[in-house]
Amino acid sequence: MERVKSTLDRVLGAFCVVLFAVLVLVVAWQVFTRQVLDNPSGWSEETAKYVFVWLSLFGAALVFGERGHIVVDVAVKKVPEGAQRVIGLLMKVGILAFAGLVLVYGGLMLATNTWSIAVAGLPATVGPLYLALPISGVLVVFYTVYHLVAIAGRAESAIDDAEPDVI
Repeated sequence: MERVKSTLDRVLGAFCVVLFAVLVLVVAWQVFTRQVLDNPSGWSEETAKYVFVWLSLFGAALVFGERGHIVVDVAVKKVPEGAQRVIGLLMKVGILAFAGLVLVYGGLMLATNTWSIAVAGLPATVGPLYLALPISGVLVVFYTVYHLVAIAGRAESAIDDAEPDVI
């Protein structure tokens, strides 16, 4: 499972870099056509919005896989290690439920229901663009299961102590 996660991390990281580069190019084109040519591009604003959403969702999944999100763990650090592990496992189960229900299931329903709705300014429909929700949800589910197994097997601590305490 470690090998799959490592490969997924690399692929997802590269995908986020490509999305960021596309976002920079599209926004630069938008600014250029608006400010220099005085003739704003009709497609660049919509494209930038959707690329930004995709970058946000996939970037969040990548950071989640690295356990890099902000965590408020002041209270959890005060309880014994066994209780920390239980709390960590319960949090991962809650995240698993949220990602499965909201991102994967809700995202699939949203993409299905909007599959044929046209996007203003783009030769595309909304549904395929909304596939970022269920795809990123599947990634979060994978990372959650990975960390759930690692915490349960004591390969990872329940609290990721990447930042030093400042008090």
